[in-house]
Amino acid sequence: MRQPKLIDYTLLVILALIWASAFFNIKIATESFGPITIAFLRVFFGSIPVLLLCFYKKIKIEAFSKDWYWFAIIGFVNLVLPFFLIAYGVKSVQSNLAAILMSTTPLSSTILGHFYTKNEKFNLVKTFGILIGFSGIIYLFSDNLLINDSNFISALLILLGSTCYVVGGVLTLKISKKKNENVTGSILIWAVLILIPFVSFIEKPWNLSPSIESSISVVYLGMISTGVAWLLRFKILKDNGLIFQSQVSYLIPIFGELY
Repeated sequence: MRQPKLIDYTLLVILALIWASAFFNIKIATESFGPITIAFLRVFFGSIPVLLLCFYKKIKIEAFSKDWYWFAIIGFVNLVLPFFLIAYGVKSVQSNLAAILMSTTPLSSTILGHFYTKNEKFNLVKTFGILIGFSGIIYLFSDNLLINDSNFISALLILLGSTCYVVGGVLTLKISKKKNENVTGSILIWAVLILIPFVSFIEKPWNLSPSIESSISVVYLGMISTGVAWLLRFKILKDNGLIFQSQVSYLIPIFGELY
């Protein structure tokens, strides 16, 4: 783990731009697909560029090695659960509100990082800074913050989904010595395997007639917002730690206004 450099901040901004576009595309995808199908298609299409990259760079995929259970757990907590919860929640809330709710991740990152990592103990200044940052996001987008009885549960699901990302980040640090591409590819494989029975028996997507717009959105969500973004996320997480990586959540609502 190192002190952030210009390249690290650049990657953080790129990651924020990619993830900010995800909420807009999830909204479009929900017009034709159910939340489980969206989650499945995201990890399926997301695995394609990652596995091709591993093949090109001759990186061994360890999804079924002796550490398979780590990849399976991280795949479930870091991909399956949040993708489903956020896709379900975005159906009933504005995409920019979803981005604001995601900006709570630095708070949970600070707490979990303090208790479950060795190098990310929080202090008064760090905690105060994170609270100020979150307060600034709320103030900046207060005109769009409309949580009422009709979307309260959906907002809660998005918050839960954002917390899953943080828990997944903590778990990923346990295998941080492995290659980034291997970890990303392995957890995507397990996420696909976990979701196959659920999508097959519950939503049966082969019976759908999706629009072109929704189809393009799920392909984008998979290849870019999942495949490319998770490679970036794990690189930042490995190089700079959980709390630095979680700061991307403060940038997402800002870039979310562009979509």
